[in-house]
Amino acid sequence: MPEASTEPVYQNPYQLIVAVILSAQCTDKRVNQITPAFFEKFPNAISLATASHEEVLALIKSCSYPNNKTKNLIGMAQTLLEKFSGQVPDNLDDLESLPGVGRKTANVILSVAFNKPAMPVDTHVHRVARRIGLVKDARTPLETEKQLTRYIPAHYISKAHHWLILHGRYVCQARKPKCDICGIQDICLYYQNIIKPPQGPEP
Repeated sequence: MPEASTEPVYQNPYQLIVAVILSAQCTDKRVNQITPAFFEKFPNAISLATASHEEVLALIKSCSYPNNKTKNLIGMAQTLLEKFSGQVPDNLDDLESLPGVGRKTANVILSVAFNKPAMPVDTHVHRVARRIGLVKDARTPLETEKQLTRYIPAHYISKAHHWLILHGRYVCQARKPKCDICGIQDICLYYQNIIKPPQGPEP
């Protein structure tokens, strides 16, 4: 996937942070169904910060955990106005100060919106990186993030995040990886150690 990119549809950092908050435990397809009407009604942090809980909930109720996400979205917009003049900040500490934004979400914003060498690692990226053999003895997503950013060249990090996400979503799936169609069999530790047929003696 040489042109791997994020799947949520967005036009600016504000729209991206909304989409990423909505995407927790929810598919990108569902998020992309929700956001057009959401952004029409709440095109910026100012409009979202002054919205009622009921107004936001009505637009996002088809996604998972809508009540909690409604609270976080409004709180995120209010914090943007109070602390950052309505603009999405471009550093990890400030992003993590926003309601609904953890380390993984903050790194998505840094990587995708600001093209910084940040590596967002959720449980899926953590799983794929360990299975392939890109990290060693990494027990948590944070340990995986540190190893990946240590060894992947900075100019590849943003793209590598998308490679891992999409590889895990469409090929290296959790329960039944599609090793038969995988393009990295020759370097994948899982394939080499578990899936690859044993080699018989030379004739």
